[in-house]
Amino acid sequence: MSQPDVIVVGGGLGGLGAAFSLTRQGLRVRLLERAPAFGEVGAGIQLAPNCTRILDDYGLLDEAVRLGVVPDSMVMRDAVDGSELTRLDLRDLEKRYGYPYLVIHRSDLHGLLLRACERVGVELITDAPVTSYENTGGGARVTLSTGETHEAGVVIAADGLHSLARELLVDDEPVSSAYVAYRGTVPAELPRVRSTDLGEVVVYVGPSCHFVHYGLRGGELLNQVAVFESPKALAGQEDWGTPDELDAAFARTCDFVRDGLPYMWRDKWWRMFDREPAMTWVHDRIALLGDSAHPPLQYIAQGAIMAIEDGWVLGEHIARNRAADGTVDWDPALTAYQAVRPEHCRRVVTTSRKWGELWHLDGVPREQRNTLLRARDTYDYSFTDWLYGPTALTPDQEPEMFTPIPLSSAS
Repeated sequence: MSQPDVIVVGGGLGGLGAAFSLTRQGLRVRLLERAPAFGEVGAGIQLAPNCTRILDDYGLLDEAVRLGVVPDSMVMRDAVDGSELTRLDLRDLEKRYGYPYLVIHRSDLHGLLLRACERVGVELITDAPVTSYENTGGGARVTLSTGETHEAGVVIAADGLHSLARELLVDDEPVSSAYVAYRGTVPAELPRVRSTDLGEVVVYVGPSCHFVHYGLRGGELLNQVAVFESPKALAGQEDWGTPDELDAAFARTCDFVRDGLPYMWRDKWWRMFDREPAMTWVHDRIALLGDSAHPPLQYIAQGAIMAIEDGWVLGEHIARNRAADGTVDWDPALTAYQAVRPEHCRRVVTTSRKWGELWHLDGVPREQRNTLLRARDTYDYSFTDWLYGPTALTPDQEPEMFTPIPLSSAS
């Protein structure tokens, strides 16, 4: 095999997105995936306008829309009494930001990106677990578990929450939230789905738990996610997040939420971790991307989006630092990537934590939260403008954050 310009480690959404982005800039990209075959585990994923804008730039948005659902509204309800707290008009939101809010099955999005990489000629290699990274004189090298080595001008580490490459830059460990997620999909022909508005993305927020549902695959499926804080995790037990805890966590919730629990997959669950924000992502010719750099909790639905943004931003800076003969001046390209992405993703990671705390309140704080949310105007975008607008390429393009509203201000 001839030496590529770039090696991408990791064949998830972030790795495939980066490989496509860099290949469309004329680079030869080799992607190394540790699993024997490409695939994505999970169910639904939400793509806000800051992501669908990039998919449109890639020429992939129309296919994504055909595979997913473009909902009309996002609705937040109280999980205990079922009452509506606030909503977003997603059709109006599309007019404001220029691109739709889309929900899609993770495997459908993954397949879309995989096919795009195949079309543009990304060299896709499976069964290739990387065990070490190192910089070389003029690039970087990775070593596989077999002892085989691969070299390129740059290595992009999209190797996930437990990234080996991150160890070159940050001495830290994943942080457990003590929350766990159960997922499941329900076929459209079942009564559970026929009684549900698939034009809505709905989240029921409750004491130490929440429940999400929305349609997938053009309305063929109802996607459900049930998330709760595990008492076993808080007690330091190793066996936490079990189905008995799922049922106990939602015992106080309304009928609609409880009726959805039997449809969850009970043989697997996802423990929720993030990491403290890392502000250095580049180590000479090795750069972090996606969850290796910024694994978030999922409360503002930006994890995969941040990874896709990372690849797009890197591609744009490569285009700005590429000579007429096709060679890339990697130092300024990676410096520009480092200058803008860590701060944006720090904001997302820390806001995700705060948003999760807000969702899971009980007692008087829950009542204060509900009062403030019910007072919100449907067309108030002050809490989304910093996130859903165009992805910044330079620090000066990063919009100002929203101003938090204290719970104590609720009358």
